[in-house]
Amino acid sequence: MAGETLIQVEHLYRDYGNLHALSDVNLSLHRGEVLGFLGPNGAGKSTTMQIISGNLAPTSGRVCINGFDILDQPRQAKAALGFLPEQPPLYQELTVNEYLEYCAKLNRIPRPEIAKAITKACERCGLADVRKRLIANLSKGYQQRVGIAQAIIHTPEVVILDEPTVGLDPIQIREIRQLISELGGDHSVILSTHILPEVQSTCDRVVIINQGQIALENSLAELEMRLQQNTHIVSLQNPPTIDALTALNGVTNSELLSSGRYQLHCSESFNPAEFSATAVNNNWQLTELTPQSSSLEQVFIDITCNENNISAPQQGPEA
Repeated sequence: MAGETLIQVEHLYRDYGNLHALSDVNLSLHRGEVLGFLGPNGAGKSTTMQIISGNLAPTSGRVCINGFDILDQPRQAKAALGFLPEQPPLYQELTVNEYLEYCAKLNRIPRPEIAKAITKACERCGLADVRKRLIANLSKGYQQRVGIAQAIIHTPEVVILDEPTVGLDPIQIREIRQLISELGGDHSVILSTHILPEVQSTCDRVVIINQGQIALENSLAELEMRLQQNTHIVSLQNPPTIDALTALNGVTNSELLSSGRYQLHCSESFNPAEFSATAVNNNWQLTELTPQSSSLEQVFIDITCNENNISAPQQGPEA
């Protein structure tokens, strides 16, 4: 049903001795959703994906996939999961057909249905013309497509893609992003990445992890509203107090950037002409009034570079 939770991660921890790669990570994935899992290198993305996929055991915490605990009922849980790790698990000496047949058998697809499953996966991933070619002779972009094909060949309800466009050229990146968007129509997808345009072009919801902890969780619509919040840079040669600026109509917060220069966070009611008139009437000697708009990149930088957002656990070697 719509909105059904397919992955539930609760209080996930992963330690390496005294080093903490993950600390109290909680997240969920709903049916029909594409979730962007963002974070800088070393933040804990790959560690989280490896635990969710059952390739790494947590120190503590719980992961349920389609209602099955990944530790207590691994076979049932993994049956609902397709996984493309950062390094695709490809056998270079096999043809695309041979490799996908092998993957179909690993996923216990009944023998009479294997050929149909391979054909469907190849069609969805744009591999129909290269099925008989050796994987070693394919471009990096086509090898990524083969990796995605092995992840969806058994039509899992959940597909996890860990950094699927790393090392690709711009044309290949565009093609893989389009493929991910199409996958979201039939599967729930977790896209783990540090490439921000991928999230904006393909995802419904965004989770940002930093230093092993969840730092932000928003739907893309909510995040877009956050990005559209008004900010203005103003320079005043004879400025009032910062409290007086914050008290102005439409100003929600004021920050001093340098002597006489401020960043004003504004609501929709902020009127630049009204502010200019107030500045003239009060002899603030306004020399700059520049509107600014935030970007996902700026939000990402603000969250991941501000040490005050979260406490900073130490990172393990596989984070």
